[in-house]
Amino acid sequence: QVQLVESGGGLVQAGDSLRLSCAASGRTFSTYVMGWFRQAPGKEREFVAAISWTGSSTYYADSVKGRFTISRDNAENTVYLQMNSLQPEDTAVYYCAAHGGGAPSYSDSAYDYWGQGTQVTVSS
Repeated sequence: QVQLVESGGGLVQAGDSLRLSCAASGRTFSTYVMGWFRQAPGKEREFVAAISWTGSSTYYADSVKGRFTISRDNAENTVYLQMNSLQPEDTAVYYCAAHGGGAPSYSDSAYDYWGQGTQVTVSS
């Protein structure tokens, strides 16, 4: 069982940066693939980024590639999402997710554990 708690969301202006954190409970954090997803009002949840359990492989949605960076600190049981050059279309609730099997996945159905989400609002 893994419990995930996101933090770091907020209201920013276009062009600003934010860093989201996701703190995980459990001694097996280092064996979990971690991902970030987001859901904007009226839209389906979408993949943002994922990272392998070692941190050696990362994956990004085309919409955030070059602006967002996912990383993890297995000693601190934490995964991060550094978001630069934020745009109004990045406004959403951001969710951290974990799954214990295999390679990072773009599909939310592959993830077993989810955080409660943190709101990111970008004004123009």
